[in-house]
Amino acid sequence: MNYEELDFKIPNECEDYETCSNFVVHTIDSIIKDAMDTGRNKIIINTNLKLGIPMENVNKIAGPFIEAWAYEVFFDALEDDDNKYQLLNVEAGERLNMADIILQFKKIRKRQSIVTANVDVKATSKDIKNSGKAPNITSFARIRTAYIKNPDYIFIILSVKHSVYSTKDPITEMMMGIMEIVDFKSYDLKYIADSDISYNPALGTGQIQIKDIHYVTYQKHSTWEFCQLLDRKCIASHKGFPAWLNYANQYGWIK
Repeated sequence: MNYEELDFKIPNECEDYETCSNFVVHTIDSIIKDAMDTGRNKIIINTNLKLGIPMENVNKIAGPFIEAWAYEVFFDALEDDDNKYQLLNVEAGERLNMADIILQFKKIRKRQSIVTANVDVKATSKDIKNSGKAPNITSFARIRTAYIKNPDYIFIILSVKHSVYSTKDPITEMMMGIMEIVDFKSYDLKYIADSDISYNPALGTGQIQIKDIHYVTYQKHSTWEFCQLLDRKCIASHKGFPAWLNYANQYGWIK
């Protein structure tokens, strides 16, 4: 038995998937850009440390702060009376969810009136070389299964670049850490080029990675084409076809 001989469950996305994906990415970009342009791009970290937060290790604590900041930015957009972003709902992803934030937008479509985006927030430091350059994005089996269950699953990677500095509070004379968001990029995982995606066989069924999150090339894939791409990455690793076939049977990718 080989890969080509299997009877796959083939996911078929809706005809307006690309339009919905572009709409989601453009709207997320607009929300984050507006927050930055209006001065809402600083996270103030108060501690009782006289020398402030340790800059050489700040990247280790940045992730949760950046996720919380992004959630608040989206929630503020939801609360905007003008609702110019057509945002209907903002939820924090539950623990172990692939997404950190789940967004729902109003969009008139042929058979639906909403679009759901699952957002994975990745923090990278401007000040630390190679910070967040090749992050683990998500579990191979989980994202492969998500596309089978929902061929229109939109998984957005929101890469947020930050810079950190310290300043002294004139009253308490304690040091305050300022985490400033300086740049960002958002991508639909399914539209990232083959050459920019890698498979790390460590940790469970393996992790999907972006080789360099700061420089990503776009390449259009259908849901089924992207599933095949993920399969090729897994099979080409030292796990090989037998391990992939075990996952396929376990998670119901083949009939």
